[in-house]
Amino acid sequence: MIQLTRLNGKAFVLNAELIRAVEASSDRDTSITMVDGERLTVQEPVEEVVRRAVEYNRSIRAFR
Repeated sequence: MIQLTRLNGKAFVLNAELIRAVEASSDRDTSITMVDGERLTVQEPVEEVVRRAVEYNRSIRAFR
């Protein structure tokens, strides 16, 4: 799970294993497409979302 910030400033936690795609939707926003087709827009830049998702995946694989 990774913590992200909605456009309204509220933090939420997202299951990183369900992310299908991450793309910049504007200069300041990032759009995340989930495996079920749902789209979320967050404040973090693409690079930060990817970094958090990769870090999360590494952490869960360390316990296997």
